[in-house]
Amino acid sequence: MGRYYPGLTILCSLISSHGMAAALDQSGQSLLPFLESGHYFEASITAADPEVSGHTLGTRPDLVNSGVKDYSTDNISQNFQYYSAALKLQLKPEFSFGILYDQPFGVDLQYPLKDNGSFSDPKLSKQGTQINVDSQHLSLVLGYQPFKNFNLYAGPAFQTIKGQVSLHGLVYADLDGYNAVFKEDAAIGWLAGFAYQIPDFALKAALTYHSTIDHKINGSENVLGTPLLLADETKTKISTPQSMNLDFQTTLTVSTLLYTNIRWVNWKDFVIRPAQFGALSERVTATMSDGTYRGGFNLDDYQKDQWSATVGVAKKWTPQWSGAFDLGWDSGTGNPASIFNPTKGYWGVGLALQYNPAPDYFISGGVKYFWLGDVTTQDGTYDLPLPGVSEASKVGEFDDNHAIGYGLKIGYHF
Repeated sequence: MGRYYPGLTILCSLISSHGMAAALDQSGQSLLPFLESGHYFEASITAADPEVSGHTLGTRPDLVNSGVKDYSTDNISQNFQYYSAALKLQLKPEFSFGILYDQPFGVDLQYPLKDNGSFSDPKLSKQGTQINVDSQHLSLVLGYQPFKNFNLYAGPAFQTIKGQVSLHGLVYADLDGYNAVFKEDAAIGWLAGFAYQIPDFALKAALTYHSTIDHKINGSENVLGTPLLLADETKTKISTPQSMNLDFQTTLTVSTLLYTNIRWVNWKDFVIRPAQFGALSERVTATMSDGTYRGGFNLDDYQKDQWSATVGVAKKWTPQWSGAFDLGWDSGTGNPASIFNPTKGYWGVGLALQYNPAPDYFISGGVKYFWLGDVTTQDGTYDLPLPGVSEASKVGEFDDNHAIGYGLKIGYHF
């Protein structure tokens, strides 16, 4: 029976992509390739085609240029793709080693240039608000199997991250025209976990922890090209969040698997506050409060941790062909949400198909449709300890949005 299920377990990991997850979460940081039997290699590409649009709140005419009746943003999400690969070696019956590469965090949003001027500047800079974040992550994992069905694993993780932010539009008031470029930075973290497997019944349960990784990034900040010199030059601290993955699967029949993944990401403790932006925001809050509050606010942060879950069924039809169907849910990170992440989680449904020309290698592909959660967006001042500021910070509504994700994977047991 054990030889009948490996292809199905790989198919499950393909369709459970996190391409439209909350905040900057992108790949889902799966360790499942490391739990494959024997020597194993895989490579995959995931692409997403999102449609995310909204409008400035009708109750905020101060955030729209006079004489303009179109309050819409048009589509702000760019098509994107990311890659992953994994190599697992069974060095001895009790020792295994793995190298896993993925791109765990990322975002690519660009608000189009609009005459309403809410999230763009059609007159001076002729640019729209945009944010772009890219990351790369390489994990080295050593596994120890003290007895047949139990696996302990841990190892270091090497991560790079870089980004660019531009704020344009009436919603930013005194921060309109702010730009920042964060150069690529590298830092080290770690992961650890354990798994229990009974291959003859395709039973697998795994719990994996990824640590916070602290970056100190060199960057440049300006307003409409004029460098900001309001504070001492310091590196911007960005800590990518700690997370936990729980994976489980078991047989329903001799040719059918039930599988699930639950993921937690600690976005509530995530903060970006560059030095010059922080100093400028302190001046803004001092003016807003007539000097009673000078604490400023963050460029980006999130109200709640992210939870996501996937449950699905995989079916082997013939020795060469298998299929899978799953349902997915993501909690989002709170409502109202950041302008940089104007959705509140999702519900998703996916289909995948796999072809095994021979028992030791395969190619699989999948598609997933996401219904993105409706959300109100806020300009960053939502949590300030000032009367009425939480309501005044709400600037937009984003609803009835969706996305389509695609995945393609090849794998080889050797």
